[in-house]
Amino acid sequence: MKKFTAGLLGLCSISLAVSQGVMANSHNDTDKVISTKDNGIKVTTLAQGLEHPWGMAFLPNGDMLVTERSGGIRRLSQSGELSGRLANVPEVVANNQGGMLDITIDPDFSENNTVYFCYSKPSDDGKPGSSSSVAKATLIDNALENVEVIFSASPVIDNGFHFGCRLVFDAEKSLYVTLGDRYKYMKEAQNTDNHFGTIVRINRDGSVPESNPFTGGDAPEVFSFGHRNVQGVTVHPDTGVVWAMEHGPKGGDEINLIKNGANYGWPEITYGIDYSGEIISDKTHMEGMEQPWLYWDPSIAPSGLVFYTGDMFKEWQGDILVGSLKFTHLRRIDVVDGKPTEQHEYLRDKGARIRDVEVDEAGAIYLLTDSPNGKVLKLTK
Repeated sequence: MKKFTAGLLGLCSISLAVSQGVMANSHNDTDKVISTKDNGIKVTTLAQGLEHPWGMAFLPNGDMLVTERSGGIRRLSQSGELSGRLANVPEVVANNQGGMLDITIDPDFSENNTVYFCYSKPSDDGKPGSSSSVAKATLIDNALENVEVIFSASPVIDNGFHFGCRLVFDAEKSLYVTLGDRYKYMKEAQNTDNHFGTIVRINRDGSVPESNPFTGGDAPEVFSFGHRNVQGVTVHPDTGVVWAMEHGPKGGDEINLIKNGANYGWPEITYGIDYSGEIISDKTHMEGMEQPWLYWDPSIAPSGLVFYTGDMFKEWQGDILVGSLKFTHLRRIDVVDGKPTEQHEYLRDKGARIRDVEVDEAGAIYLLTDSPNGKVLKLTK
């Protein structure tokens, strides 16, 4: 029987190398990737024609908000009607990986109709550059009202890479925002006086929780650091611990359990190398730096991260679902006694880059496909 009690226990680092569905040797000989046929899974296209959809959030009435990296937020009704872009969405810098990225709703949405979204915000002085920023707004039908920026990563720089920008609320209603190292600034991921390569924690009004670890520094919002480009974040449904998933360079994608003030090592330690083949660091371990719960080498370019908690796919309960951009599939990581074991691939034959993964209360799984004609897919039995 599967025990769904990962918490901070049973941590292990497992190299899971994937090439055309074949598993290389790892730290545990029983670990393997199983290329799974999609028997018993019904795939329904709920919407299409989205411009590189990036993030989605369920509303209490069953509707869904979907972001488009090019700058839009759209509403998908339960009946499958896709709205035009919501009114009053702020300007984004849609450059390479930047644009309108993740979205989530307030824990008290039923009372306040508030949504939060993370995007690449233009610099305030009109000069070239952008920063990963979070705004909150009131959702009224198909429009945003009272739009307010509550956080902007510092400093503002001019490139279009590694924005991070995943969002999640914990049980205390604190908001976690993942931030990338902005590629050329990787060494700054070890500097807690800026926001490069960090996960920040803020209150719903943008203020800083008193228990944040670096409140005396120049970036008091920082909760953890030493990250490269976090593309998935979720909260464990039993323990309340925040889990995050980040892109490595060429190899070294990671899943980590996030702790207050912890250093996750980038770029001082890594299981990957530079795209050119150059060594970034010859170290994978260092005192005072966390080891990943799981890593992939070579990379699968994971995006979107959620624990499966529904009843529709009962045998999946407690497992982790992630999308793979590089290998175009949905991946399920079997979690047993808090440790990763077998991994399973689904929908690979569709050739779709999976950007985000969510699960509704009934246990249906929703995917976003990253393309100029992106889709919302629903997986049921």
